[in-house]
Amino acid sequence: MLKVGQSAPGFALPDADMEMLKLSEFKGKKTIVLYFYPKDDTPGCTIEAIDFSDMEADFARLDTMVLGVSKDDCISHAAFRDKHGLAVQLLADVDGEVCVKYGVWQEKEKDGVKRMGIVRSTFIIDKQGTVRHALYGVNAKGHAAEVLKLVKELG
Repeated sequence: MLKVGQSAPGFALPDADMEMLKLSEFKGKKTIVLYFYPKDDTPGCTIEAIDFSDMEADFARLDTMVLGVSKDDCISHAAFRDKHGLAVQLLADVDGEVCVKYGVWQEKEKDGVKRMGIVRSTFIIDKQGTVRHALYGVNAKGHAAEVLKLVKELG
């Protein structure tokens, strides 16, 4: 798992429109809120994505870009975005490589069954590429507002 003060692991992933996005593009330009979620169009993930989208202008005023990552493919992301009118950029980590780098691919237990999955997590990465907050196992409801407050505190 990542720790505050570490350099954020670099990546290049396709978004819902199959355009490649590199974390390094934002270095020196924007603060990044990078959130990992289990699956497109599920109840908790939908709440979280809509909340982040509704606050997009607030994040933009703070020079901050919100990026959502799951193992769903670009087509699934596009359908999810279009169905709910999402403003956040959704990135496809189909092979799970970035999930592993950020320590969010973990064993989870549901109804006594253990399996690997994405632990809902959010990272706030400053303009220098340093992890300022590493939040693992967050709740979807109210999370975007909590993250906005943390970004404001960064100054």
